[in-house]
Amino acid sequence: MEEEIKRFALVYISSIVSVIYCYYIPSRIKAGAPRLLSILPVCVQFFVFPIFFSSVLFISIITFTLTGMGILKLILFSFDKGPLFPLPTSLFGFLCFTFLPIERLGKTPKSQSTSPTWVFPTKVAICAVMLMLHMRGYKHNLPTVLLWVVIYPLYMYLPLEIALNTVKFLFTIILGCDLKPVFDEPYLATSLQDFWGPRWNPMVSSLLRSAFYFPLKGKSNSGLAMFIGGFATFLASGLFHELQSFYTSYETPSWEITLFYVLHGVCTAAEMVVKRSAFGQRWTVRPVVSWLLTMTFVIVTNGWLYFPQITRGKEIRHYITEYIIVT
Repeated sequence: MEEEIKRFALVYISSIVSVIYCYYIPSRIKAGAPRLLSILPVCVQFFVFPIFFSSVLFISIITFTLTGMGILKLILFSFDKGPLFPLPTSLFGFLCFTFLPIERLGKTPKSQSTSPTWVFPTKVAICAVMLMLHMRGYKHNLPTVLLWVVIYPLYMYLPLEIALNTVKFLFTIILGCDLKPVFDEPYLATSLQDFWGPRWNPMVSSLLRSAFYFPLKGKSNSGLAMFIGGFATFLASGLFHELQSFYTSYETPSWEITLFYVLHGVCTAAEMVVKRSAFGQRWTVRPVVSWLLTMTFVIVTNGWLYFPQITRGKEIRHYITEYIIVT
């Protein structure tokens, strides 16, 4: 682990140097293909970094911040789009918005729900209890259905929200600007569109829409254009998660994770088409019913497609074990 930590530090030192280069050189090159060509060596570097690690925790951090968001943000920056445009006034701000899962809040943000102050501490407490149960070998004493329906979804959600919210809180103070929320209580979603749009990691959703949805949809508002843009966005997300799973296991992909995102993309697009139709406008469903249907679909498809591939490769077990060692 000591060697991994040293390698981890070297990777980010190298990445910082690369991003400093992007701030001073490509930013002065004309937007489009010329700027993209000047940034491509940095993107290639970010793409290969995870292969130098065996730690699931380090691989996940590097893949998320550099291979995923870092590359996407720099490519969008090549075309004067994304969270790095307009160019931050300081190098420190450019580094933060490149590496970290944060994005400036727009001038006219949509209204956002505010959770009671006790919600976040409760999530931290639940996460701590789950880690303690893991150390005591809880899996041997719990029904399988409880693992798939409750435990594994919480393992995927709670540590991620706690970590990202902590980063957002700190850098809201450090940068002195409002940042987009990282989660908005996704377990309260009343539709797939609500779940994947404003509730489940809206910062990443915004990044994916800028990179795939809007370029492919273009100016057309037709159902076909929206379907193509939405499908491509979910497909790209699925392929990225498949790549992350490959980095952590180096096993031949079974493509279950990609199928999970493709299925959700198709169903979300179908949901949007139905809502826009005359039938959807006439026929309404009570919020509690739509919430139940949405959560059932998310949990069932996770248990059917997402978690089997991850648990088969022991990704969750290694991640939790390393997380306990580090903390």
